[in-house]
Amino acid sequence: MKKLLIVYYSYTGGTEQMAEAAATAARGEDGTEVRLMRAEDCQAEDMLAADGYIFATPENLAAIAGVMKAFLDRCYYPLLGEIEGRPYAAMICAGSDGENAKTQLERIATGWRLRKVIDTLIICTHAQTEEAILAAKVIAEDDRARCAETGATLSAGLAMGVF
Repeated sequence: MKKLLIVYYSYTGGTEQMAEAAATAARGEDGTEVRLMRAEDCQAEDMLAADGYIFATPENLAAIAGVMKAFLDRCYYPLLGEIEGRPYAAMICAGSDGENAKTQLERIATGWRLRKVIDTLIICTHAQTEEAILAAKVIAEDDRARCAETGATLSAGLAMGVF
């Protein structure tokens, strides 16, 4: 049985909805065990125990969220050289374009020598005012479906040995 680990951080609920959609769809695939973890709880041992990953984070100030960055900082060196070649996908919940957060996350994954198997998904909430940025997010059904497709694709690919 292959293991898919989905690591996420969410402050206003948008990224959590995205991660849950991916996890639900991934669990629908046979042959893969799916674990959904908040970034603040995830340790290097959790990463080592998985065969593939989905990282989901909000864009904060044109970068990945600090809690997600703290997880990556905490795990980066203990995992260096230990998880090379494992497949991953990423999802960004952005208020604007999310491109800088995407670049930052993909560069870290490149440093680990992970293999990006699905293009990074950016869901834009267009939250541009303080009130909109801090408000609870509701991710549209079609965008949750895109997140579900990411989860199902990575899970099925792991189970079939494609990734």
